[in-house]
Amino acid sequence: MAKTIAEKIFSEKSGQDAYAGDIVIAKIDQIALQDGTAPLAIRQVKALGLEKDRIRGAKITHFFVDHAAPSPRKELSNDQKFIREFALEVGADFNKPGEGIIHQIMVERYVNPGDLVVGADSHTCTYGALGAFSTGMGSTDVAIAIALGKNWFRVPETFRIEVNGRLPRGVYAKDLMLTIIGELGVDGATYKALEFHGDTIDSMEMDGRLTMANMAIECGAKAGLFKSDEVTRRFLAERGREEGFREIKPDDGAEYERELHFDADDLEPVVAKPHNVDNVAPVSEVEGTPVDQVFVGTCTNGRLSDIEIVARILKGRRVAENVRLIVGPASREIYLKADELGYLKTIVEAGGLVIPPGCGPCVGIHMGILADGEVCISTQNRNFKGRMGNPEAEIYLSSPATAAASAIEGRITDPRKYL
Repeated sequence: MAKTIAEKIFSEKSGQDAYAGDIVIAKIDQIALQDGTAPLAIRQVKALGLEKDRIRGAKITHFFVDHAAPSPRKELSNDQKFIREFALEVGADFNKPGEGIIHQIMVERYVNPGDLVVGADSHTCTYGALGAFSTGMGSTDVAIAIALGKNWFRVPETFRIEVNGRLPRGVYAKDLMLTIIGELGVDGATYKALEFHGDTIDSMEMDGRLTMANMAIECGAKAGLFKSDEVTRRFLAERGREEGFREIKPDDGAEYERELHFDADDLEPVVAKPHNVDNVAPVSEVEGTPVDQVFVGTCTNGRLSDIEIVARILKGRRVAENVRLIVGPASREIYLKADELGYLKTIVEAGGLVIPPGCGPCVGIHMGILADGEVCISTQNRNFKGRMGNPEAEIYLSSPATAAASAIEGRITDPRKYL
């Protein structure tokens, strides 16, 4: 019987003929935790009472300090020390502050097509852009994965998302994914896998695929999956990891619970208005809304192509006097390349601020907390009340191009006039 990508990966990792709805115990290839969730998982591992040499998942476990990097207070510093010491004790991988965001580093260094990956972070679904089944779990469930190297799963049903046509000028993967979420709703794909197909997807570079897979959770999905192809192979080869490539795609005739079709030619720049990701509207509907802060970065849109479009729009222009523009590269690799290409210099000369690789203001810990009544337009993935540290502020989500144009004018602006 023909299978979806999710069914094929779970069949391989569990050693049984698995289909949607089945409960399987599956071997895990990679485990990822960040500084906000790792301490609880570590304490659960310790509570299991396992001896060090019996922690079977340690060698595939990667710890990251990215949510508070560098740490803004002693309590977080103590947690980060706790993580580092545990990683050293069991032989797990530890990525110190400055390496970058957990999800970007995982795709740069570790994840391969066909992998099964779990993480103590909801945006672990990002790795589906490489053809891996990756999903977030609670810290306790991830502790079991660390201890045993496996866990139980319910194989999800799959929605097939078909996108054809060419994205118009000024429209990006972020606009497409926000449009899809606006159609599905924040809970419209709860515990489903999304599979992305169509000639628009086939021609999309990896940065765009990562943006879309990253936001699969924002409509409730368990995973966002792309077949592996030459784009995937090239991404791995550029990082010396081409040997990890293999073809992952659904079988012809695979059964889908639902199919949705989108025409890329009909799309326009959009935003998600406060305070839900599915509160999607054309930029033209909110154009002129004053903004106090603009943030470009995060695991959604902190990649090189995102920073390039910001620098291109800002070149020879200035950030509005009433606006703080914050730009955060998603990894050290991206930071160095953006510096080498002059993008960071352009942003700083225009009046922007570049922060170290990491999550930055997105999680509301430091480096960009909003004041009461302030409005931020951001390239992150969530705009819930209080997301950036203040429930009395408002967050609009957009593409990096829309964010950059808005930084220049001091109000939400259609980016097409600057392209």
